[in-house]
Amino acid sequence: METIALAEVAAVLADPSRATMCLVLLDGRAWTVGELAKAAGIALSTASEHVSRLAGAGFVARVKQGRASYVRIADPRVAELIEHLAQHAEHRPVTGLKPSLRAKRLGFARTCYDHLAGELGVALRDGMLAAGLVGTADGLALTPRGRTVLADLGVPVAAGRRPLLRDCLDWTERRDHLAGALPAALLDRAVEQGWVARDGHRAVKVLPAAGAPFAALGVDLDALGGVAAP
Repeated sequence: METIALAEVAAVLADPSRATMCLVLLDGRAWTVGELAKAAGIALSTASEHVSRLAGAGFVARVKQGRASYVRIADPRVAELIEHLAQHAEHRPVTGLKPSLRAKRLGFARTCYDHLAGELGVALRDGMLAAGLVGTADGLALTPRGRTVLADLGVPVAAGRRPLLRDCLDWTERRDHLAGALPAALLDRAVEQGWVARDGHRAVKVLPAAGAPFAALGVDLDALGGVAAP
């Protein structure tokens, strides 16, 4: 993210429509300008102007796929910034049944950009540490046992510029969950295999098929609750 003055960052997110777009994009997917316009309840032309403002500030990037053009969060650091700022809005008391149910779902399991967060995300970090899949002696690192278990689950462990593992403070649990290239790959694999499913904006539904793979990762889903019925 390009370094800009704090006041400029605040100005970019001060507009409710741009803030809504950023929150929508926190699910880690690429959206069209039209989809963002619909989510924000504004005209397409207005949405295009807002996207240009966000892109100019380094918040989003435009991606071309054939004739289609998409928008997504520029990089994980931007997502983390928005995630942390969002806590001030999310911590306001909810009113009514529908908002409270949504808050409960988000608190149990949600996406934090491209990895799992909420109670499930924190339990995953705790479980992988307790099972010896991740060590902390020299900072967060995948152990040989962890590599074996993840290989058995079909989760790719690829080295790259992005850190494999790092801590990310969870704003609902007030404890760390795992972020980085590996948790992102794990979420992709979980969705692909039907262990979890996206359940509306950022919420994640844990499916019955998740029991065995998450147990291998040190997580007792029965103890957590929140698993969807078959």
